[in-house]
This record gives sequence, C-alpha cells and structure tokens, in this order.
Amino acid sequence: MKRVLILTAALTLGAAPPAYDTIIKGGTIYDGSGGTPFVGDVAIASDRIVAVGRVTGGAKRIIDAHSLAVAPGFINMLSWANQSLIADPRSMSDIKQGVTLEVMGEGWSEGPLNPKMKADAAKRQGDIKYPIQWTTLADYQNWITRRGITPNIASFVGATTVRIHELGEGDVDPTPAQLARMQALVRQAMNQGAMGVGSSLIYAPATYAETPELIALMKAAAPCGGMYISHMRNESDDIGGAIDEVIRIVHESGAKGGEIYHLKQAGAANWGKLPAVIAQIEGARAKGIRITADMYTYPAGATGLDAAMPTWVQAGGLEQWIARLKDPQTRTRVAAEMRQPGKGWENLLLQAGKPENVLFLEFKNPALKPLAGKTLAEVAAMRHLSPEETAIDLVIEDGSRVGTAYFLMDEKNVARQTALPWVAFGSDAASQAPEGVFLNSSAHPRTYGNFARFLGEYVRDEHTTSLADAIRRLSSFPAKNLGIADRGSLKTGNYADVAIFNPKTIGDRATFAQPQQYAVGMRHVFVNGVQVLKDGEHTNATPGRVVLGPGTGRCPAVR
Repeated sequence: MKRVLILTAALTLGAAPPAYDTIIKGGTIYDGSGGTPFVGDVAIASDRIVAVGRVTGGAKRIIDAHSLAVAPGFINMLSWANQSLIADPRSMSDIKQGVTLEVMGEGWSEGPLNPKMKADAAKRQGDIKYPIQWTTLADYQNWITRRGITPNIASFVGATTVRIHELGEGDVDPTPAQLARMQALVRQAMNQGAMGVGSSLIYAPATYAETPELIALMKAAAPCGGMYISHMRNESDDIGGAIDEVIRIVHESGAKGGEIYHLKQAGAANWGKLPAVIAQIEGARAKGIRITADMYTYPAGATGLDAAMPTWVQAGGLEQWIARLKDPQTRTRVAAEMRQPGKGWENLLLQAGKPENVLFLEFKNPALKPLAGKTLAEVAAMRHLSPEETAIDLVIEDGSRVGTAYFLMDEKNVARQTALPWVAFGSDAASQAPEGVFLNSSAHPRTYGNFARFLGEYVRDEHTTSLADAIRRLSSFPAKNLGIADRGSLKTGNYADVAIFNPKTIGDRATFAQPQQYAVGMRHVFVNGVQVLKDGEHTNATPGRVVLGPGTGRCPAVR
C-alpha cells in the first residue's frame, strides 16, 4: 500500500512515467550467443528488449531474477500444437518449459487445402473438434492468432500437403503440369511466410514422393530463402542413404540449408551407427552444405500403427487403408510383411524389437480408450491374437492410425546427441494441459518435459554440454537456421521473448507411466513483452503472433 501511495503522489506532482514496462533485475544473463554469461538486467518496453546490462530507471514491473538464469525464449523446432492450441490457447506444457515459438509443418501443414482435403480432415478429427475455416497456411495462422494464443507460431509448408492438394493420397507420380502447380503452391506459401518445405517420408502418401519431386519443390522455395526440413525416409537400416537424400535435395535445389527432424538410430541393430551418422553430417557441413538436426530427449518415438504396416496398403488414404485391411487375403499379406524387414518402407514394429516395446497412447473410439497406456503385447494377450493381427484390428475398430509409442533408441546415443553443436530441439508433440479434452488420451512424456529434461537431466546432471551452449541451441541457433533476424537472442531491438528459470531445479517430471505432469523450474516467461508465466503459473495472456519466414512478400510468383 505504501508503494502505491508514493507512486500516486509522484504522478500527481507531474513526475515522468516509468521508462520501461519491465525490468528483469540481477539475473545471470545467457544472451543466446553461447558466450560467457554475466549478471545484469534486461529492460522491456512494449514488445521489445530495449536494454541489456546494467539498467537504471523505473519500470511498471520489476522481476527479481537473482540466482535465476535469464535466457531468450526457446524455439520448439518440431511442434504439433496446431490442433492443441485450438482446444487450449495457453500452450501450457510448453510455456512451463520456456517455449515461446512453436514451429510446425512436419510433412503436413494446415494449408494449402482444397475442398476434399477439408472434408477428409473434418471427418478424421479425433478428440479435438473444430471448424476448418481456412484454405491457405497463412489463413490458418491468421485465424488462430486472431482467436488468441500464448506462444508465437511459425510453419513450414508440408510437402505431403502440397502433394495431396494436386495428386490425392495415391501412389502416383506428378505430371509436369501437376508438379508446376505444386511448385506454385510452395511459392505462394513462402510469399505468405512459410519457413521452407517440410517432409515426412516414412508415411503414406509422402513416401510415394521420389527425390526429384522433392528437389523440384525445394527449387521453388530456395530463391525465397527457404530451408528443407525432413523426417527422413529411413532412420534405421538405411539411415546413411536417407541422410544422403537430404544432402542431395539441399545441394541440388540451392536451398540455404537442411535439417533432419528428430535425429535417431532406430532399432538395437543400428545403435552403433551414431559415429558414422555424425561423420556423414559433419562431412557435408565441411563441404559448405549446411545440414543441421533436431531431437527429442527420450528413447522412444511416437507415431501411429501406420508405421508398423507396409505403405502399399495405405495408398489412397485412411478409408481405403481400412477397407483393404478388412479383406482376408490382404490382411494375411499385411500381417506377414509386418514380421519382416520393410522393403521400401520402415517397419517400426520390427525395429522396436518386441510388442512389449510398443505402447498405445491415443484412440479415437471411446470403447478403445481404456487401452491407452497398455502395450501391444498386453492387448494381444487380452484378445488372444498375434501382435500383428491385433494391430490390424485396432486400426479397423478405431478408424484411425492409433497413436503409438515405439521404444527404438539407445539412451547413451540420446545423451551423446545432446552434445552435438549442430543439433536443436523439438518435442514432436502437441502442447497440452492435464485437464479437459487432453485427458481423453495419454501422451508421450516429451509433450510435457522435452526441453526441461535437456536442461536438467543432460546439461546439469550429466554435463553433456554447458548451459550457455544449451541455451544457444534452444534459441539463437534455430532462429538463425530459420532466417529469423529479431528473435532468439537477448539483444536490444529484438522482440521480448524471455525465459527465466532456476538452473538448479529445472527438470521434467513426466514419465511413460505418468506422462501428463508439468516440468518444474521455469519461473517467468514473456512473449512479445507480455508476461505469460509468473512465479510458475500461467497468467492467461495470449500475445502470440505469427513469425514469418525470410521470403515473406518477396517470393516470386513464377521462376
């Protein structure tokens, strides 16, 4: 009360208003460069950082950051928050880890859409129901930010989405005219703010795209400053060949760079390939081809049962896939192929090693939802069927790909990857809250803990890298790769996206058994100068904006 009276008196006497909206005082500043941290202050006015160092003058809000780390907001390089933000705009699980920018577009993006794509998407919706009131990727981004969301968002245009727009979901090659239209859609998306082209090549219909098609799409994006980012065609037995394809696409298209989504060596037989993978990527980098990667910090991936079945049976889309599985002869053939190494497709069921290593996360059918949290082995035993037949039945009964986690990776390799200077981080998950519609399904713990686990388990406890380098790879490094000039660093003039946390306590609490638990240790978060997390609690503020790519407004309509 005394402070309020003094401030009122000062204003009455005509004193100058506070110079800043917020001063973050006395924290250990990690500016995102990877350089030596220092104790100092950060001043914010409106949506920008206006001073870093020793700040004098008044502010409407003072944040005491003594004993805390002050960092740029973190960038989630692989986010699936596109639907979860519709259900809950607060982005709780990521904001509580300091994530201020969600980057979407792993193969699929929210545009461009045609009428059939809209109808199919509406029909296939799961727990989250929403009207599809947009056509282009930019339409979606503008629609959701107008509704109000907490984090900033950005997106790649999905190579899969562009392919479906012109070719449908079948196993077909584009004609020259169709490919030209696909390139035009890419240029349109780039002109409207896309970061580049994203692919996801183990999934139908993306897997039907051959390398020249992907090079052509990137040739449309490259003059606009776009990068190529890819869930590679293979992360297991032929990981070397898949990396070669990424390098070729970047090199032949003239793209400014390429990134490998969720770098991993899937399957125990492939765990020893990490040194060769590192050498292959660093060899390309030494030749001037900028190849980077991102990762999540857990030994299991999460996808669907589509990754356990041959892609030929999935041609034409979900409905045709399910119809084929109902045919006894097709069912027998599919089950047999699920027991063998994939020929032209990546068999994650086989790479997981045993059905006990396949965990169910998400069902659409209410009658099947109690199976979430059980393994394929458990459900197969309950049904007195083989694991392969059980998986086939579940896809048919659920009318979906069935959300599934596969335990694939060696934890020692995960730890080693966290030290690589050219690796950023992505959750490969939605941003949720342990409440409401999100309780209708389970989740992978990376949804709630990916970034905090990196900072706690690996940086603080295992010392795989320094905290300064870790923050660089969560902020300025991905920002530079994306071509974002005014975010990712605590620098005067940049947007005020700031994460303030306790490096002694930050960590994940989510587990595979109990995944819906928030991370701890993040104290305050600002997005565009607005405080969205205060003393660890969400303020319900929704200041998020669209972050635009380097080709915005200047990508040529034709080449």
